[in-house]
Amino acid sequence: MQLNEAVSMRLSELLKERGMTQYQLYMKSGVPKSTIGNVINCSYDSVKLRIIHELCQGLDIDISEFFRSSLFAEDNLEP
Repeated sequence: MQLNEAVSMRLSELLKERGMTQYQLYMKSGVPKSTIGNVINCSYDSVKLRIIHELCQGLDIDISEFFRSSLFAEDNLEP
């Protein structure tokens, strides 16, 4: 899978775990709703680390927790 797909899946997973909507994440993180939607829909080839950091702040997690997922295992990602 592509890295942007892994980011999308992880963000969706975290939202579901917390029972949060994209709108609630926007309110807590300040990341525009359109950007959150674009990340989830894989509209970007890549996502800036700054955006992921801001999303993590809205999710009340460390960025390391975001990437602590088998989705980011090297053998799951395409080069």
